[in-house]
Amino acid sequence: RMAQTEPNLDHDISWFLLPSCWAKTVVALISFLCFANSYDGDFVFDDSEAIINNKDLRAETPLGDLWHHDFWGSKLSSNTSHKSYRPLTVLTFRINYLFAGGFYPVGFHVINIILHCTISVLMVDVFSILLGGLQFTNKGRRLNLAPKTSLLAALLFAVHPVHTECVAGIVGRADLLCALFFLLSFLGYCKAFRENKEGHNFSVFWVLVSVLLGAIAMLCKEQGITILGLNAVFDALVINKLNILEFIQKLLRKDKSLESAGLLRKGLLFRITLLMSGGASILYIRWRIMGTGPPAFTEVDNPASFADSLFVRAINYNYYYSLNAWLLLCPWWLCFDWSMGCIPLIKSVSDWRIIALAALWFCLIGLICQALCSEDSYKRRILTLGLGFLIIPFLPASNLFFRVGFVVAERVIYLPSIGYCILFTYGFSLLSKQAKKKKILAVAVLGILLMNVMRCALRSSQWRSEEQLFRSALSVCPLNAKVSQLCTFNLFFFLCKSLFLKAIKANPNAASYHGNLAVLYHRWGNLDLAKKHYEVSLKLDPLAPGTKENYNLLRRKLEQLQKKGGA
Repeated sequence: RMAQTEPNLDHDISWFLLPSCWAKTVVALISFLCFANSYDGDFVFDDSEAIINNKDLRAETPLGDLWHHDFWGSKLSSNTSHKSYRPLTVLTFRINYLFAGGFYPVGFHVINIILHCTISVLMVDVFSILLGGLQFTNKGRRLNLAPKTSLLAALLFAVHPVHTECVAGIVGRADLLCALFFLLSFLGYCKAFRENKEGHNFSVFWVLVSVLLGAIAMLCKEQGITILGLNAVFDALVINKLNILEFIQKLLRKDKSLESAGLLRKGLLFRITLLMSGGASILYIRWRIMGTGPPAFTEVDNPASFADSLFVRAINYNYYYSLNAWLLLCPWWLCFDWSMGCIPLIKSVSDWRIIALAALWFCLIGLICQALCSEDSYKRRILTLGLGFLIIPFLPASNLFFRVGFVVAERVIYLPSIGYCILFTYGFSLLSKQAKKKKILAVAVLGILLMNVMRCALRSSQWRSEEQLFRSALSVCPLNAKVSQLCTFNLFFFLCKSLFLKAIKANPNAASYHGNLAVLYHRWGNLDLAKKHYEVSLKLDPLAPGTKENYNLLRRKLEQLQKKGGA
């Protein structure tokens, strides 16, 4: 009854046809299996700064401070603040800490896994709209016009290995919460087009709800604001069936009336005005809260942004885009940190890596031409929606509007992967249409899904401890100074700890073994275990050399920390 597109993709592919409830159950179970083994992992990498050392998680910190601090617990007004304003994400960390009674990572990990499963289930509904169109029954129930392709696309999203950082890394909750409200905003916007009791074509209430959910998404992570732009694109393409090329041509002619351009059709201009006004207001408030302008990053965080030459900056930014695209296409080369010299700068056109960005733009320009010029209206809409969901959520991380504090970050392509899944599914349908043996092609896609599941499980296990995470990074980014340094320090710690524990197991009454292990824990900041082994050592031998002095130093440090916590 409303905004139906031709649901021809399902006719072309050989795939499983399941009722909506069963499709969602399958997606939930498979997404859970991918990352279930990360539930008992440690706090790793950025978790120490965002969670363990973040005073905003503790009960003694007033809740109101969360609205004046950045993601890492620093004041937003500080010149050293990263300006990453995500108070709702920090609030969920605080709730985790409160219910767990301390820093126990299991609860944090379980919430992340549940969030990813929930998002993957919502993807079934989102993809059914994006691939099949939006249509309601007389009773206002939305029809699923693409049950097979929406299931395939949701599975592709659920098992993509590039999502491991967001799910297995606790700090990735910012991306997960942002994605959750991002999708709810989109689904809320779609509800605006159910015919209401007054017989109006759309509901202003649901448009405003969508704007509110977009604001909540941004309070979880900055990318959330981009959903307002995507809602406008969806409205123009699916609800109003606007031909973008024709629209541009009409604007370039002498007859530039809004009616002839199609902007007044079905209230499109009014809804876009609501979205733009809401988005501008949210961004203004966000900018005022930041206080002192954009964050200050160092050259090691993002070398290309500090290059003097505009050519060098542009060429390297585009190379970074090509790496992000490659991670979506072939997610086998994953690393938790791509900065600190991991990717050397391209400084001349003779660098062979120029081929990568040339290939990226060749593909993008080809897709854009098809999205604008194809005679098939359905093809135009699918390609434009795919490119929109691929590019628009990525814009905050693109260095185009402001400098970002990373080179490549797998977590920032959690949302753009929606566009990749749309384009992959559409490409699969085109191949199926031309292939004589559709089942063989379906088996190949099933094989890709299975490999991704195994890759997710492997990558999740690598995120369970810093030792495994650093080891995995050495093979991908050996030039990264941070990876090499952290790996050296942590491997030394784990090796020494392992040797001391074995020695204590063989001779539990040796005071010197407990004393040495206590010193190791003390130096690496694990003060509770250090205190425990100092006390055991002193109990076994009160005159153990140096142990009493080290124990007194530890006690003074703990007293200072308690005083700071109570201040």
